[in-house]
Amino acid sequence: MSPAKPPAVILDVAGHEVRISNPDKVVFPEPGLSKLDVVNYYLTVAEGALRGAGGRPMVLKRFPKGIDAEPFFQKRVPENHPGFIHTATLHYSSGTSAEETVIRDAAGLAWVVNLGCLDLNPHPVRAEDLDHPDELRVDLDPMPGVDWSQIVDTAYVAQEVLDDVGLVGWPKTSGSRGLHILVRIAPRWSYRDVRLAAETLAREVENRAPGLATARWWKEERGESVFVDFNQNAKDRTVASAYSVRSRPDARVSTPLSWDEVRSARPEQFTVRTVPDRFEDLGDPHSGIDHAAGSLDGLLSLAAEMGPAEKAPRSGDGSGRRMSTMPLIEIARTKTKPEAHAALDEWKARHKEVVADLHPSDVLVDGMRGSSSLWYRVRVNLQHVAEAKRPQQEVLIADYDPWAGKQWPGRT
Repeated sequence: MSPAKPPAVILDVAGHEVRISNPDKVVFPEPGLSKLDVVNYYLTVAEGALRGAGGRPMVLKRFPKGIDAEPFFQKRVPENHPGFIHTATLHYSSGTSAEETVIRDAAGLAWVVNLGCLDLNPHPVRAEDLDHPDELRVDLDPMPGVDWSQIVDTAYVAQEVLDDVGLVGWPKTSGSRGLHILVRIAPRWSYRDVRLAAETLAREVENRAPGLATARWWKEERGESVFVDFNQNAKDRTVASAYSVRSRPDARVSTPLSWDEVRSARPEQFTVRTVPDRFEDLGDPHSGIDHAAGSLDGLLSLAAEMGPAEKAPRSGDGSGRRMSTMPLIEIARTKTKPEAHAALDEWKARHKEVVADLHPSDVLVDGMRGSSSLWYRVRVNLQHVAEAKRPQQEVLIADYDPWAGKQWPGRT
């Protein structure tokens, strides 16, 4: 006989009953944190977490099998959701729509964690106005080989650009390797305008700090620099919001910082174990963010001065696909990240003669969004390998199809 599951815990959260199933389930084995521990963490920092995610439609990123398995993404609000969970219907650029979850209070935080959510992934719009973002998001994403000091230097350049165009940036750790800078804006501009403003910011950061930062969208062209990821402002994108718990073994938290802290802070300092005490002692460094909404006029004027960004050449075979300027080969497409790294190790074993020539940024393992979960693409940039030594494109070591069996509306 299988052991009986422990009884659920019923929490009273500001007058709302929230059922926590399997409360003793270990979510983070390394620090020994259970599901109930994660719920209690969010209740402790609820004021800050709701400042980042409250009142916004969100994609539910669920980890039903724990942090060592791939999560799945759920756009549609679960059926039979409680009355304290609100909804908003988003229309996507693909032509589809989804009635998404909107949380507004601490009970909502506890409810989504019970579903297996760790980080919160809200859209940059309020439920009351789904067409006009009120937040521009700057994601400083380091390439392999980039250390923390380079990310910090890029952040201060971004702050300088924001100051010059009359905007206020609010930094936070991403909860992984990078930094996010949130910029509240008046909800007057379209997604297209907000993305253009973000791209302009990224280009200006690159102009002021060439080699340190890059606005190049194609990963193989970035080198060992910090990518100022402007495409996080596209309509269908979400990012982990403030006080989100990330699926790292140490239960790391995406933590708001003051600008005075950015230089000395380290991402590994901020975990589910440490952030509640910090929150109690210091409060929320982003407490003033909602009172600092600015205008995009400065960035959009700069965009007009700069002109369109340079586009990559297209293939001449009639497909319209972008043609890379780099000597790229593809190694594998896999369902999970461990499978991706295993395929990479196999390729390296086959081609030992070139491995020493590769730079950290030449190895590209990318998480790609599938229909409801991530899949992984593995490529190698041979730019630092002498042409005579470069391996040719081979049959993929693994060829996972994330779309297999997918039924597309309107197709038979």
